Formats: sequence, C-alpha cells, structure tokens
Amino acid sequence: MHAVLTCSTALLLAALTSCAGTASADTQKPTAPRGVTAQAGSATSVHVMWEHASDNKAITGYEIYREGEKAVSVPAAKRMTDIDGLTAATAYTFTVRARDGAGNLSRPSAVARVTTPVPAPSDTRVPTTPVKLRAAADGSRAATLSWGASTDDVAVTAYDIYQEDSRIHTVPGTETEARVSGLRPGTVYTFTVRARDAAEKSSPDSEAVDLTTASAPGAPASTAPTGLRTALTKEGEEYVVGLSWDQPDTGGEIPAYQLHLNGKMTTTIVWGGTPPKGRATYRLTLGDPPGTRYSLKIRAKLPDGTWGDFSAQRTVVLPG
Repeated sequence: MHAVLTCSTALLLAALTSCAGTASADTQKPTAPRGVTAQAGSATSVHVMWEHASDNKAITGYEIYREGEKAVSVPAAKRMTDIDGLTAATAYTFTVRARDGAGNLSRPSAVARVTTPVPAPSDTRVPTTPVKLRAAADGSRAATLSWGASTDDVAVTAYDIYQEDSRIHTVPGTETEARVSGLRPGTVYTFTVRARDAAEKSSPDSEAVDLTTASAPGAPASTAPTGLRTALTKEGEEYVVGLSWDQPDTGGEIPAYQLHLNGKMTTTIVWGGTPPKGRATYRLTLGDPPGTRYSLKIRAKLPDGTWGDFSAQRTVVLPG
C-alpha cells in the first residue's frame, strides 16, 4: 500500500509540475526596438543606437545585425554599441532585435542605413573643444543639449555626449544639438561633450553642465547637495582639492557625507562637532602621478540614517 501511495503521489506531483510549467511558460515576444540610428564614427567603424524595447516580463539583451547577420549582442542596460572592422566608403544596413529571459526575439527594428566615409587624409590634430554647452530639461525623462561647433584640421565627424564619464549618445559632426532620453525623474545629471574626427581623435571635454530633471508627481524633494565646486592647489609634493557645496534641506541635521571618487566610495566625511550650517567644505589630498583624472561627487546622510541623492559630478586633473 505504501509503495502505491508513493507512486500516485509522484505522478500527481509530476502532473502538477507539468501544468505549472506550462502555465508560466513565456512565449510572448518583446516589442521591436525603435529609434535605431547608425552613425559612421570613422572609415571603418559605425556607432549604432536605439531606444528601449518592452516585454511582458523583462528584456535581457539586444542583438545587433549587419546586413541581416548578427554582429554583436549586448546586455539589456546598453542601448548603443560600436561596430568595427568595416570597409571604407561602403554602404551598410543595421537592425536591432530585443531578447527576453526565455530566449524570445522581437521582430527586427526598422533598418538604419549608413555609408562609411573614405579614409581620412593625414590627420595630426585633435578637434577643438566644444564651447558654450547648454542643457534644458524636457519633462522628467529627457533633456536637450546644445553647444558651439568645434573645428579640426580635416573635419569633425561626430560629437559624443557623456553623462558623467560614460558616453551615452553620438550625433553627426554637422549637428550641434542632441536630445537625450531615458533619464530618471528628479535626478541630477552632469553632461559634457567631445568632438571627434575621422581619425578617431577626440577633443578635450567641454565645460560640464548640470541639469535636474523634473520630479515625478508626488515624489519627495531631491536631497542632492548643490553648487559643488572644486579648487586644486599644490602643497609640497602633493595636491589638495578643496570641495565646497550647499547642503540640502533634509528637515534635520546632516551628520555625514559620502565622497565618491571615480565611481567608488572613498571616504565618509564626519564632522568633529556640530555639523556646519549652510555651505560645507572638505579638503582631500591626492598623491597620484601627474595627469591623473578624478571624478568626484557627494551625497548626504539623511536624518533617518539612509543616504540621499548624489550631487552633480566634478572632474579634476592633476597638472602634467
């Protein structure tokens, strides 16, 4: 009797498992990515960008096709990639497909067409720095950037837009405006722009511009420190960067700040006595070789013990 019950139970469990598996199977394809563009970065490379696709569960990656053949796959967090090893003065077509966790692929996106330029003549100079960068929020999830054109000894072929230290967008060298989407509501962003020529030489960064997107309805006010400034001085054999900022209104005292250096938390700033009022300051000693580049941003510890929103980012380069 015991053996019969065990067998029946096993069969029942198998049937239930099979039914559950069938009920939870994901057979729905993601939507096709929209807004696919292809921009020649040089005579042998193309920069492909697209907008997020959607899925009934989750997008896990994107596949980029060149002339109908898969060229590269990227994770879901990326919406751009560079395709290298192309032939100069050649027309290409690119499409993008979204992939979900069950392996379902979307339909191909609309075709993006591009022709790589002829090889550039001898190009020995980097482009000049883009000037007068401006940014305007477009609601809570997008922004429009504009800047003054750069020059080059041959030609500027593209402008690359960076959010903090990551390239997020590229436009042709004939354009001096870009719309950046996929931003978060009520968030501080820091943008810079670099000009690039056909020899893949990039200009220095433009001056940074800060922008805060509109908050979502009903969302709490931002807790990001504002007006972050840096001043670099040399003291003996070391450099010291002095930071100052306006403290956010958090409804109480701010007992500490976190300082993030190059994307990683490097120190916690704790006041020795009563926390300061108004503008706060801090000095950080830097002992790395000349030419080292640092990205700095801070956030406050809130009265409830959690960490607030990050400030805008600032960049410091030790003199060479």
